[in-house]
Amino acid sequence: MVLPTNSDAKLPLHAASTQHTGVAARRQQPLRRRLLRFVLAAVVSAAFVQYFRLFAHLLQTNDREDVTVPLRAQEYLDKCRLLSVKPGPPPDFHARTRSDRFVPGTPPTIITNATIWTGRANGTEVIRGDILLHGGIIRRVGHFQDFALDEYADLTRIDAKGRWVSPGIVDLHSHIGNDPSPELNGSDDGNSFKGPVQPWLRALDALNTHDDSFATSIAGGTSLVLPGSANAIGGQGIIIKLRPPTDRSPTGMLLENPYEKNRTLYDPAVAFRYRQMKHACGENPDGIYGFTRMDTAWAFREAYEKARQIKQSQDEYCARAVQGEWSGLGEFPEDLQWEALVDVLRGRVKVQNHCYETIDLDDMVRLTNEFKFSIAAFHHAHETYLVPDTLKAAYDHPPAVALFATNARYKRESYRGSEFAPKILAENGLQVVMKSDHSVLNSRFLLYEAQQAYYYGLPHNLALAAVTTTPARVMGQDHRIGYVSEDVVLWDSHPLALGATPQQVWIDGIPQIEKPYTVEKPSSFQKVPKTPNFDKEAKETLEHDGLPPLEPKRAKTDTVVFTNVSSVYLREDQSIRQTFSADASDSLSAGLIVVRGGKLACMGPATGSCASYLHATQDDTEVIDLAGGSISPGLVTVGSALGLEEITSEPTTIDGYVLDPLSESIPDIAGGSLGLVVRAADGLQFGTRDALYAYRYGVTTGIVAPQGYGFLAGLNTAFSTAGRHKLEEGALVQEVGGLHVSIHPRGKPSVSTQIAALRSILLGKTTGELGHWVNKVREGETPLVVAVESADAIASLISLKGEVEHRLGRAIQMTLIGATEAHLLAKELGQANVGVVVSPTRPFPDHWEKRRIMPGPPLSETNAVAILLAHNVTVGVGVVEAWMARNTRLDIAWAALESNGEIQKADALALASVNVEKLLGINTDSLQGDLVATHGGDLLDFSKVVGVISPRRGLVDIF
Repeated sequence: MVLPTNSDAKLPLHAASTQHTGVAARRQQPLRRRLLRFVLAAVVSAAFVQYFRLFAHLLQTNDREDVTVPLRAQEYLDKCRLLSVKPGPPPDFHARTRSDRFVPGTPPTIITNATIWTGRANGTEVIRGDILLHGGIIRRVGHFQDFALDEYADLTRIDAKGRWVSPGIVDLHSHIGNDPSPELNGSDDGNSFKGPVQPWLRALDALNTHDDSFATSIAGGTSLVLPGSANAIGGQGIIIKLRPPTDRSPTGMLLENPYEKNRTLYDPAVAFRYRQMKHACGENPDGIYGFTRMDTAWAFREAYEKARQIKQSQDEYCARAVQGEWSGLGEFPEDLQWEALVDVLRGRVKVQNHCYETIDLDDMVRLTNEFKFSIAAFHHAHETYLVPDTLKAAYDHPPAVALFATNARYKRESYRGSEFAPKILAENGLQVVMKSDHSVLNSRFLLYEAQQAYYYGLPHNLALAAVTTTPARVMGQDHRIGYVSEDVVLWDSHPLALGATPQQVWIDGIPQIEKPYTVEKPSSFQKVPKTPNFDKEAKETLEHDGLPPLEPKRAKTDTVVFTNVSSVYLREDQSIRQTFSADASDSLSAGLIVVRGGKLACMGPATGSCASYLHATQDDTEVIDLAGGSISPGLVTVGSALGLEEITSEPTTIDGYVLDPLSESIPDIAGGSLGLVVRAADGLQFGTRDALYAYRYGVTTGIVAPQGYGFLAGLNTAFSTAGRHKLEEGALVQEVGGLHVSIHPRGKPSVSTQIAALRSILLGKTTGELGHWVNKVREGETPLVVAVESADAIASLISLKGEVEHRLGRAIQMTLIGATEAHLLAKELGQANVGVVVSPTRPFPDHWEKRRIMPGPPLSETNAVAILLAHNVTVGVGVVEAWMARNTRLDIAWAALESNGEIQKADALALASVNVEKLLGINTDSLQGDLVATHGGDLLDFSKVVGVISPRRGLVDIF
């Protein structure tokens, strides 16, 4: 603003007449100038003050750079905020009305009149009522009035008729999709061999949606797919739903995708999703990388120290960044390779730890306390039941324990595995999970592991929880699965009853079985099965550090009387016949069996003539009350290396493998390629733990052939599973039985070459020991036992048998063992008089030659055993691995249950006794066959074997 001077100004006309006005104006001009000078002085003074302050500051900090806020500051602050977000569902999760996995067009379903095991109240809550599925979730449970359902159009109604409904099965340890079936070159993505520590690997990147197992694992709702155990830290697992995704992609199978980048689908700032991490210790990473346990422990510590340093750097960075102290901070400290392990330290990744032995368990517990992280579960964990206090010392909380029921002794680490581990762990307050390790066990039958755990003493509520609620909780997914909330199964019997089979499975509200086949079962199967008391055995197991004495004790007297017998089954020629049955409604009709010198001396009602033995001097008679139990023929096992091994993967504890004349040069001293025949009897090992376990559970005879991967195996032998050595009376049942060969697609030599070699042996000239036994096959005296799976190879064998018989003019005995696809040729096998040993009874398509399985209900009307029997094929059953022998009684019971009444109890017992002996060339009459006494039920029930009557050895063994 410019003010005019007085000298140049001209007064207005009206101002001349008023003198005082002009004087006032003149007085205002200096005041304005003074005000202007004051303002200018103040501005200049302030500028000088700021200048001198800045100058002084610059003098003090002339070596520092100017402070600038990073361009990505907001991104870094977002990352800092995410570090404090705890994993778990969003706050409004349980208010949802539709699942994020809902498939549009899925109609609502109501299951009425169901007995519902909800999983709640520690697995004790059971509700009789209805379940409404809508929007991919369970909307209501209870009793509904019809008007409450009016809003649901196209409602599908299912009448459960009082049967049991449970949550979908949850498998805490599986390799389904990563180790797909059938096994083919390039399909195995379970392990990486690039280093011992690889937390950056993800199972999702190797999930094969074409795995045939998905079609059979219909009882499952959810599986945690883990990397293998070749690495100390093998990578990140994924949780998948076992239903085909609508987009056919691996990502579409994820229960909750922790890798989702679209914030509209998943906002980690609202609810962070748990991830899963695989760790392994002990033999596996040691063996792969040539490590010792010390090396593996250091690999863990080195990795966790790296993660700890990154975590500390992030925490320190964020502490300054949120205060705006950006000076010198630089970029946010992170490493893509190690971020998952850092999140383990933050409690946002669940560690699933393959770990067997006490030494390794203790190592891992110390590691958790050193680096302050928790372990969700120890897997396999065969020795955890011996050291529960070690687990309780782990950081933050004791790990859960994920177990097999009876699978053990396949390597040193599993040698002390016990069937009582679930019971003992639960009694010590630890969480128990039963898992499949698919395809080690077929995940379709994971519930069977819970049934066995229950049989051996795990309470029923915890046994069913072990495959539903507990694994869901261990994975951090119990807000979605493990309870009646998303997935449910309608069972044909109580879930803990042997052979319980789904009638339908709903995953995300979608029925998974297109056409379920159902089998009618007795009403008693709707109740929780009664199981024996194994407290004494469990106590002995602990007292002997996991290796209790298994040898049977001989009865103290020569005469043993069994009372309260409900039924007796005996051998009759080459069949089994029920020879006594008590009237269940008449307690006086219970049977009494007298045994003298290991042989039956009297059998009949307790009120009959046999009662006189009860009045004999007590010093001369031992009385055993069977409480409604039974007497049955001892069972026979075949198909595994039982009797030729102690620990499967320990070469010094096994007989070894025979040379293959089609691919290896056999020394002349051994008979040469055309003369050598190996006898299994020469390599027998007595007193193995698997054999003694088999004996304790009713399998009194083992038949085993020489083990090998080639064409010609050798001669089988039969032995007593209770024998102490081969020279003991009755230990060797029969030194030589059938001649075993094998027809499998190995690439070299071809299947056609193997068939040609067999034709040459049967119709050509052979020498030495081989020639002797081939002549016996030609004469029909010795069975030719062929290990084979494929229906195509079986068809060629049927043709070859006909060709040989035509040329020789006489019939020969041929038995197939394994025979997964034999049901496709049941008619032809019956007509050709070819016997079949189905092994195992519940098939699995793990190889191409076994992909055309007969799965059994609910996926097929019946099973392979029933189909073959219906076509007059002589059928036996076998197992694949030695530990399985003990469960033979359950295998035949399950096969009978699936047959819809076609296989009666006597027929089932024959499957694993007289039929096997006949098919394998073992001649055992009724005087030589053992009998098994069971308490509280027969051999096909959840009863307890309490004694073995052995005419062959002239004694009674008592358990």
